Amino acid sequence: MARITAWIEAFALSIGAPGLFVIAFLDSSFLSFPEVNDLLIVLMVINHPERMVLYAGMATLGSIAGCLALYFVGRRGGHALLEKRFKGGTLERASNLMRKYGAMALIVPALLPPPAPFKIFVLLGGVANIPLKTFVISIAFGRGVRYFGEGILAVMYGKQALDYIHENSRTVGLVLGLLVLAAGAGYYVWKRRRQPA
Repeated sequence: MARITAWIEAFALSIGAPGLFVIAFLDSSFLSFPEVNDLLIVLMVINHPERMVLYAGMATLGSIAGCLALYFVGRRGGHALLEKRFKGGTLERASNLMRKYGAMALIVPALLPPPAPFKIFVLLGGVANIPLKTFVISIAFGRGVRYFGEGILAVMYGKQALDYIHENSRTVGLVLGLLVLAAGAGYYVWKRRRQPA
């Protein structure tokens, strides 16, 4: 697996932004390359800081495209696939979160680094028939915050950003997830108060 990951990194680095798109698409759809996108964004931005927006944007778009592939699989009877791939308890917990929080159940896992579960929520988005626009906006927001955040760290701290992401990725992801949840809860309360009794 390490050899395959090294080849993938070399491939993406050799073709630049399109490579990021391809890797992000594959990682968000039917294959898994944990943390490869994150490392590639940082490495590419360190080499070409002026292209940070391009690199983070391509990774975000690739991830959206890959998630859409899973979303449409979910819409076309993905419940059977979910039952085969994920254990009953995991599937039940994820389903409960999706019913309770809707789009927020997509945004938070999109922000979090591996090994946080993500694809199960993407498939559930299709199974639960979350509106396509809501789905795309949720994935774009979650992945965009993550990838642009990493790009900004790479511009600010250069090679030190790699060490920082390695050592603190779970903590940063968790903090970002909690902030998004808090913002969502605040919006929900604000919206409820504005509705007429």
